[in-house]
Amino acid sequence: MELHTILLFVVACLSINLIPGPDVIYIVSNTMKGKMVGGMKAALGLGVGYFVHTFAAVFGLSAIIMSSALAFSIIKWLGAIYLLYLGFCSLRAMWRGGSVFTAASHVQAHGNVFKQGIIVSVLNPKVALFFLSFLPQFIDTSANSANMQLFILGLCFSGLATLCNMIYAFVGSWLLKSAKANRYSRIIEGFSGALLIGLAGKIVFSKQ
Repeated sequence: MELHTILLFVVACLSINLIPGPDVIYIVSNTMKGKMVGGMKAALGLGVGYFVHTFAAVFGLSAIIMSSALAFSIIKWLGAIYLLYLGFCSLRAMWRGGSVFTAASHVQAHGNVFKQGIIVSVLNPKVALFFLSFLPQFIDTSANSANMQLFILGLCFSGLATLCNMIYAFVGSWLLKSAKANRYSRIIEGFSGALLIGLAGKIVFSKQ
């Protein structure tokens, strides 16, 4: 992989993982109910789930790459369409306004927060679909180490996602109480939505 591809991947990961969504609501709600420790446990639990999805995506996509270049190309195109859909959804959320942080106060947290985080992440089909859509966009199929590329990118994404979630756990209570929470949410959604649409367009100009 070239350096600019890696840098683009890191920027994309950070932007996407900062979008306030269900995972963020889960973390912020536990931060409010169990203080920062509860939010950190939730973030780490979700992180373990991301690593599970990484291994599943690596083995699944590696098998497809080895069996059929056409099948992998189809997955990349479908993945680009899905990323395009996510981008438009994010821009629509920015346009409509209304911070998702307000939903956090209505989420109830029970039992072991860490284990719940793992279950929530592993059993979320949208996370699996996102991994299958996102990772192939940065793979150089002309190289002989496609499976290693997938593995490294997956670990990088999972690590950055966990880091972003821990940041939300750290500043969760402040974000929830801030009068500018809606403004911050809309800025992040707008930027991330534009980036997702750009990633979807990347497939059109890709020579791989």
